[in-house]
Amino acid sequence: MAEQGKAVKVKMLLFGPLAESMGQREIEVALEMGTTAQQLIERFDLTGHLNSGLRVAIDGQIGAPLDTPLADSSEVALLPPVSGG
Repeated sequence: MAEQGKAVKVKMLLFGPLAESMGQREIEVALEMGTTAQQLIERFDLTGHLNSGLRVAIDGQIGAPLDTPLADSSEVALLPPVSGG
């Protein structure tokens, strides 16, 4: 029998202009078990940022697959594009 209704708690870390536009640097959110980082990003309407170079780190791993289900107490860091100069 599937574990319906089970939840995981995930911490979303925001940096740079994204933290400023969201008004906070850290958001703790409860998600249904099996939710992916991609779904988390869509939930907060941040998909457009992915197209402009936003990088995602899951539990410290930059470039982790966004379709991997998040575990309880995972950290999803949203990193702005690094500007060169």
